[in-house]
Amino acid sequence: MTAALRQFDVIVLGAGAAGLMCAAVAGQRGRRVALLEHNGQVGRKILISGGGRCNFTNLHCGPGNFISENKHFAKSALALYQPANFIELVDRYLIPYHEKTLGQLFCDGSARAIVEMLLAECELASEMQGSVEIVLNAHGIQVEGAAGGGFRVACSAGEFDAGALVVATGGLSIPKMGATGLGYELARQFGLEVIAPRPALVPLLLGGAEARWTELAGVAVDVVASAGGTRGESRFREKMLVTHRGLSGPAVLQASSYWRPGEELVIDFVPETDILATLTAQGARRDTAALRQAFREVLPQRLSGFLAETGGPKGWSNSELAACERGLHRWAFHPVGTEGFEKAEVTAGGVDTATLQARTLEARNVPGLFFIGETVDVTGWLGGFNFQWAWASGVAAGRAV
Repeated sequence: MTAALRQFDVIVLGAGAAGLMCAAVAGQRGRRVALLEHNGQVGRKILISGGGRCNFTNLHCGPGNFISENKHFAKSALALYQPANFIELVDRYLIPYHEKTLGQLFCDGSARAIVEMLLAECELASEMQGSVEIVLNAHGIQVEGAAGGGFRVACSAGEFDAGALVVATGGLSIPKMGATGLGYELARQFGLEVIAPRPALVPLLLGGAEARWTELAGVAVDVVASAGGTRGESRFREKMLVTHRGLSGPAVLQASSYWRPGEELVIDFVPETDILATLTAQGARRDTAALRQAFREVLPQRLSGFLAETGGPKGWSNSELAACERGLHRWAFHPVGTEGFEKAEVTAGGVDTATLQARTLEARNVPGLFFIGETVDVTGWLGGFNFQWAWASGVAAGRAV
C-alpha cells in the first residue's frame, strides 16, 4: 500500500549544516518543515569536522574568502548572517569554544554540541506555531513539480508535498559519508546550470621526477603556496606537509582550490627570508658545507639536505647564488592530480549562481525552489568559512520560504 501523501509548507533535502539551519529558521517562522536525510543520523560532516571539534566559523569571514564564478554572489547572504550572529547562538547554548590561528573558532569539546544546538533550534519551532519533522534513512529521493505549483517528493519514507523545496544535499566530497550528486541532478532537472564540480581543499599528487619528494613524507614546513596563474593567483602562508603521495597541509589545501590540472603549484620555501645572506656577505665562505649550514638554520633537517642537493646553486658567484635564492622563493611543482573527492574537504563548483537570487538562494525561474550550502557554486577557504556559508545561506533561504 502506498503511504499517504503528507502536506508541509517546506521540504528541506539534507540534514547537514545548511539544511539544519534552514529548517530551524523556517520552523521558527511558523512553517511546517519536513527535513529529509538519507543517512541514519543528521550532521555527519559536522561531527567529523575540525578533528571532531568543529571549526564552526571564522572571525575574519568575508566575500573575499570564497571561490565562485561570480565572486560577488555570496555578499548578500554573508552580510545577512555574520560570524557574530552564529557566535551569539553558540553563546546562548553555553558551548565553550576557543580561537586557534587566523580567526578559526573551534568547540572546546565535541562537535556534537553544535549538532545538538541545531536540533534544539529545530525543536523551538513548536513554540512559534511551526514544526520541523526530521525523517532519517530517506532513500531513493525523487522530486517532481506538483500540479498547481509546489513540489512532491517521493522516497523510501513516503511521499511529501510542499510549496517550497530547499536542496541542501551538499557536494561530492567524502562519499563514504554519504555524499552524492543529487543536488546537481535536481538542478538540471529543473533547468538550472551546474558548474562542473571538482575536489577542493584536497591534497595534490606528485609524479615523474617529482615523485622523489615523497621520500620526505612527514616533513612539515612553513611556506607560501600559490596557484591560479592567469585566473588570479592566490597566496597562502601556512604549513605544507609532504605525504607518501605528494603534498598536503593547510597551505597546499588552500592553494588546491585554485589549482587546475596542468598548472603549477608555486612554493616559497623561505618566506621573507634571505636564506643565502651568509654566503653572499663579503668574505663569506662559499662551498657545499656553508650552503648546507645556511639551509639547516632555516629549514627542517631532512628538507634542508634535500633542497641543498636538488636546488643548490650551479656555482658560487653572486649571480648564481641570487638565482638559487629566487628558485627557493618560487619553486614550481607540477602536480599530476588530486587525491579526489574521497579526500577533498569540500566540493568546488555546483549550481550556477547566475540561476539563483543572491538574497534568498531561490531559483530565478522556478518559484519555491532553493539551493543552499555546498550544493551551490560558492566554496570557502579552509578555516571555518564553509560552515559560515552553510549557516548564512541556510538563514537566507529559511527566511524566504
